[in-house]
Amino acid sequence: MNIKPLADRVLIKPAAAEEKTVGGIIIPDSAKEKPLKGEVMAVGNGTKDEPMALKAGDKVLYGKYAGTEIEIEGNQYLIMRQSDVLATI
Repeated sequence: MNIKPLADRVLIKPAAAEEKTVGGIIIPDSAKEKPLKGEVMAVGNGTKDEPMALKAGDKVLYGKYAGTEIEIEGNQYLIMRQSDVLATI
């Protein structure tokens, strides 16, 4: 993968959604809750006002509606601002 986020943006690979069943009924992908954690894959350089605090490999928590979903080589990723990341794990 050859993607370099710009400024204060980070590229995150979301954790896999947990498989849940309710009384033997398998919940379809469209009804599953999105995971709210993932791994930082790449980071930008930060801005002059806000240096980059995250690094590749960090495990993070992010907001439910944070980021923009993108697909690269068949894999799903999120790209978001560093400020959308809530915490590191």
